[in-house]
Amino acid sequence: MQERITDRPDDSIGLRKLVLYRDVVFTEAGEAPAQPARRASVAAVIRNPWAGAGPTTDLHAEQSRVAPVLARLLTDRLIDALGGVAEIEAFGKAAIVGTAGEIEHAGALIHTPYFGNLVREFLQGESIICFADTRAEAGETLVVPLWHKTHAATRSHYQTISARVADAPRADEIVVIAAASTGPRPHPRIGDRKTDPVVTTETLEKVPS
Repeated sequence: MQERITDRPDDSIGLRKLVLYRDVVFTEAGEAPAQPARRASVAAVIRNPWAGAGPTTDLHAEQSRVAPVLARLLTDRLIDALGGVAEIEAFGKAAIVGTAGEIEHAGALIHTPYFGNLVREFLQGESIICFADTRAEAGETLVVPLWHKTHAATRSHYQTISARVADAPRADEIVVIAAASTGPRPHPRIGDRKTDPVVTTETLEKVPS
């Protein structure tokens, strides 16, 4: 389900729209998973505060002003969409910069403590947040990776959710995304990094060339 959220909580960041996507997997391979995981992403479409600026422009002032607003805006809606912060087990983040911006503008909003640290705190996580970013025209789909919010080595929670806003980003906009899941992939059974055997070229009898 994709819906447009109609309230406009903060005009200072040039917010044009918010888009929420949610899904629930009830069966996989013909069977119900032990725990039907719910996944969601929330995308904020904002004006790019650096559009048209040169590559030597200092990004810090706008970064420290805009990113914390986005962190609160997106995580509040993720928490509401997934039934509370205690329900959330995995998280991820992403950004798509319009064609008038630099890929560095995406990093300025999601790869710094002004966003990442606050998203982690609001979602009660401990792990580094996995991410994706790109520069693209409106309507680009971005696959957002997720992993466990407190145990990044928990392979069962390695999963993705696709995010797309049909009319964004415009050339002078950025789409900033936070995503989360309430559980692992359906029927996880490929082991865990903490319990894996040691595998090297020396421990295997044959490594295909």
